[in-house]
Amino acid sequence: MTSLRDVAERAQVAVSTASAALNGTRPVAAATRRRVERAAAELGYRPNLLARGLQSKRTRILALLFPAPRSGFGLTEMQFATGAAEAAKERGYHLLLSPESADPIEELRHITGLGLVDGVLLMEVGLDDERPAVLAEAGVPFAMIGRTREPGGIDHVDIDFAATAEAAVAHVAGLGHRKLAFFNRAVDAHAAGYGPAVRAGREFERAAREAGLQYVGGYRPGSAEEGGKAFEELLGAHPDVTALAVMDDHAAAGVIAAVARLGRRIPEDLTLLLVLSSARVAGMFHPRLTTLEPPSAELGRIGARMLIDKLQGETQSRTQGEAKGETQGGPQRRLLPCRLVVGDSSAPPREGGRW
Repeated sequence: MTSLRDVAERAQVAVSTASAALNGTRPVAAATRRRVERAAAELGYRPNLLARGLQSKRTRILALLFPAPRSGFGLTEMQFATGAAEAAKERGYHLLLSPESADPIEELRHITGLGLVDGVLLMEVGLDDERPAVLAEAGVPFAMIGRTREPGGIDHVDIDFAATAEAAVAHVAGLGHRKLAFFNRAVDAHAAGYGPAVRAGREFERAAREAGLQYVGGYRPGSAEEGGKAFEELLGAHPDVTALAVMDDHAAAGVIAAVARLGRRIPEDLTLLLVLSSARVAGMFHPRLTTLEPPSAELGRIGARMLIDKLQGETQSRTQGEAKGETQGGPQRRLLPCRLVVGDSSAPPREGGRW
């Protein structure tokens, strides 16, 4: 079995230096740390996490707290987790995916109270989310994929909803559509102040108004059945709608079925867009839907790196005798837009513009 001494000899450093480079117990020059990490990888060195945690007070385990969606985890959700896990592994950390229970605060206190995780990465963040305050009070380092209403000094990465909505509206307007409807997330998401749902609805309305398009909002279907009913209600009130953006995959399936029941077709009679869904998911529909694809894996990677940077900054601060918890520089903030992937569900509006 490969030992730490073997790694040190391969990297041509002292055993204590190899330990510090892998455990983060004290600052090590970047070039030296890379040499040690490369030697460990080449030799297949697997450190004893328990022994290392007892020595350094660090386990190098991160928890990704991800409330399970009502419809279960799908491809788009798992891309966040895989991106975060890959970034953590690159930096010598392990990622624990923890779907939250009905009481996320209790779950959070349970996980952090075990002392097994160095830090927490929050997902599905609400505008008035209580979890950041709980973590801050407990002194547990954390970062967010998403953001609260006023994230302040919290490290976070999120979707640029303004740029995403502008791209969607520009696409629709460029095809000649003059009226756009938007189906947001289900009512329960809005009731919880779910950040992406609130921000997406607000930005789509703003972008449509600024582009001179008529806009219809207020619909929040969360299933195929609800999506079909919402579409029929939409047409009853607004028969001149020719473009629709939907934020729920299941609701989009219901819209497609409703269009077929009415003897109409996509995109000839309706341009249909998916919002915050991967191109792979959009490709499973018939026709293949145009989508605003979130950079899910990249958001996961950036979030994990932000958290690890925070952890390593705190370790260095303590080593240098600085106040516990202080890091160099201000909070990290990143916003990334979704990518418009044009499918087979986009076309100019039909002649006459009414159903």
